[in-house]
Amino acid sequence: MISERKSLVIDESTAGGMIRDGMTIAIGGFINSSHPMVLVRQIIQRGIKNLTVVGAASGGPDLDLLIAAGCIKKLVTTYMGAEHFCPITPFFRTAAQRGELEIFECDEGMFYCALRAAAQGLPSTPWKAGLGTSFPEVNPEIKVYSDPITGEPVLAIPAIVPDLAIIYAAHSDAYGNVQHIGTGFGDRAMWRAAKRTIAQVERVIPNEEVRKNPLATSLYGVDAVLRAPYGAHPFAGPGYYIEDGIHIREFIAAGNAYAKNNDRRPFEEYLQKYILSPKTHEDYLEVVGIRRLVSLHEH
Repeated sequence: MISERKSLVIDESTAGGMIRDGMTIAIGGFINSSHPMVLVRQIIQRGIKNLTVVGAASGGPDLDLLIAAGCIKKLVTTYMGAEHFCPITPFFRTAAQRGELEIFECDEGMFYCALRAAAQGLPSTPWKAGLGTSFPEVNPEIKVYSDPITGEPVLAIPAIVPDLAIIYAAHSDAYGNVQHIGTGFGDRAMWRAAKRTIAQVERVIPNEEVRKNPLATSLYGVDAVLRAPYGAHPFAGPGYYIEDGIHIREFIAAGNAYAKNNDRRPFEEYLQKYILSPKTHEDYLEVVGIRRLVSLHEH
């Protein structure tokens, strides 16, 4: 007798309950696009702390929000900015300058080496780019050693194993077959490296739709699926909406008030309005407003 496949679709509270203090989590996306913001807000709402966060190789204001809320102990990324909205995100810059944040210094190649080592079950991966630079000095976790075959110097990039990856994508079926629209950025590397993965998607589609175009399936066998329309807001959801520049500027302005004047009041107001007061994702969307949301079309 063939048993029926079990749906992996869960609600946001159950998904948030999978994230706990002290975990290493990977957060997908790229600068101002494709971040699982429902789950990012869950982290803050639940008061989760001491996280090691593997951000996108090019991290954005989603990570800055977690830094501002005091959730991140250690950050692994290669860039922290918001493109034309700001060259360096303000809470990251301030925390780094004050020594309040542990940073795994690396370049993009090293970042993906660390995830590849985890995916392959290796303690580290050899890498030549970066030899002769100060990376091994500023990041003591990166070691220089002699290759046992050639004797040449190489770098050992340590594996970074996320306990959980939280990924945003366009859609999935109920059984964890996920399809991105566009590149998917570095999400596949995070999924391969992580012990477990939650996919936050705009739509849950029938399995028959997935099987119509199997080559579009970017992740399979994820552990849970969270349906959340406009779930990447204020960032872009490729195929659905562009980033909300007005909202991003509001957050950056609050960060700049803290970075320049040590004034956290604008951020605390932002935090209360958009994160703490809305109890659900639907409540958050009501705060943003339907007119703002439908204006974020891709044409």
